[in-house]
Amino acid sequence: MSTALQSPAKPAGPPSPGPVSATLTTASSSPASYFSHVLTLAKRGLIKTWRTPEALIDVTLQPIIFLLMFTYIFGGAIAGGSQQQYLQFVLPSMMGIGIAMAGVAIGQNLNADIEKGVFDRFRSLPIGRSVPLVGAVAADVVRYLISIGVTLGMATILGFRIQTNAIATIAAIGLAVAFALCFCWISVWVGMKVRTPGAVQGIMFLLVLPLSFVSNAYVPTSTMPSWMQPVANANPMSHLASAIRGLMTGGPVTNDLLWTLGWMAALLVVFVPLALRGYRRRA
Repeated sequence: MSTALQSPAKPAGPPSPGPVSATLTTASSSPASYFSHVLTLAKRGLIKTWRTPEALIDVTLQPIIFLLMFTYIFGGAIAGGSQQQYLQFVLPSMMGIGIAMAGVAIGQNLNADIEKGVFDRFRSLPIGRSVPLVGAVAADVVRYLISIGVTLGMATILGFRIQTNAIATIAAIGLAVAFALCFCWISVWVGMKVRTPGAVQGIMFLLVLPLSFVSNAYVPTSTMPSWMQPVANANPMSHLASAIRGLMTGGPVTNDLLWTLGWMAALLVVFVPLALRGYRRRA
C-alpha cells in the first residue's frame, strides 16, 4: 500500500511583494526620494509650460500692462500729478501682489490635469500622495521669478530706482516669492473642489481683487472711508506691500514683515491640509 506525498498548500491571500516593489515602496517613503519625486514632477510642469508659452502671458505681458496703466492713467491723479513719485510708491506692491495673482493659474492647471486623468496615472506610481501638488507648486517658482524680472525691468525703464541696497532688494524678492508660494495653496484647494478650470479662475479673482484693492498697495489707506481703513490695514496684502516697499525704497519694515510671515504661516497651516484632503477625495 503506497502513500501519496503531497506538497503543503499555499496560504490564501495576495502574494507578498517582490523585492523590486518592496524597494520602491521603501524608497518612496524616504525624504530624499520624496524630494526627488517632487523635483521630477516640477520638471514635468516646466516642460509643459515651455511647450505652451502662451501660458506665461499672466507673468510677462500682464505685469507690463498693469504697470503702464497704473503709472500713466492713475498715477497723476493719485500722487498729485507726479507719475514718477507714484511709480516709486506702487512698484514694490505690484511686484508682490502681481505674483500672488499669478498663483491663480496653478489651480486651473491642476483641475485640468485631474479632468484629463493625469492624476490617475500618478496614483499608480510609488510616490507620496502629496507629491503631485507639491511638485506643481515648486514649478511655479520659475513663473514668479519671471514675473518679478519683467516687472522690475519695465519699471527701471520707466524710471523706478531702488533706494536701499542689494541685500534688501534680494530679501524683498524672496519675501514676494515666499508669500506667493503660500498664497497659491488657496488656488490649489479651489482647484481640487470645483469642476472646471474656468470656475477656479472666477472664484480666485473674486478673492484676489478685493484683497488687492482694499489695501495700501495702490493708494494710502488714509484716503479710504473710515470704516474701511481697519479692514485695509489688517489685510495681508497691505502688510506684504508695506514690507516690500520698505525693503526697496526705505522705511519701517519689521512690523509688516512679522505680520506677513504670520499670514504666510496661517495660509500654510489652513490650506495645505485642505488641498491635500481635497486631492485625496478628487483624484
